[in-house]
Amino acid sequence: MDNLVVLGLGSNRPWNSNPSIQGGLVDCYNILKMAIAELGNVFASIQQASIYETEPIPKSSQNNFFNTAVSGFFKGSAEELLTSIHQIEAMFGRDRSKEIRWGERSLDIDILLFGDKVLNTQTLTIPHPRLDERRFALEPLLELIPEAISPKTGVPYREICDDIPEQGVVKIFH
Repeated sequence: MDNLVVLGLGSNRPWNSNPSIQGGLVDCYNILKMAIAELGNVFASIQQASIYETEPIPKSSQNNFFNTAVSGFFKGSAEELLTSIHQIEAMFGRDRSKEIRWGERSLDIDILLFGDKVLNTQTLTIPHPRLDERRFALEPLLELIPEAISPKTGVPYREICDDIPEQGVVKIFH
């Protein structure tokens, strides 16, 4: 059975795609576009939300993020999807062994929702554990699925989002 999945994507550090070529840096917006193209090979019927510019949470001196969300149907387990996501992140320069928690990254992909599943294992928590606190994830999610409801609480994500204080989330590309 296929599950309707929503992923959150973010980037705030350019990726040096080819260090031998001057100007080999790929900007955050294009990293997201290329990552979504790769996700098109993983999902059936992929949809993309707008791109938002957001301040880092927690606040720090790092660059602002470009964030978006995609939804699509996935045939397989949440763990299989996580493996595919980690492979795509690595393609765009992410090395989880060297990064700082909540630090800059060329690409971050989070599983926000996986059907109506609630999962809490050592390696994976669904829905995403901080989804209820992050406008930068909820706004694009709600753009894709306006009637989305938390599978943990049954509360509409629109209500949750409306209760979150402003966090510097600005839609920049539709």
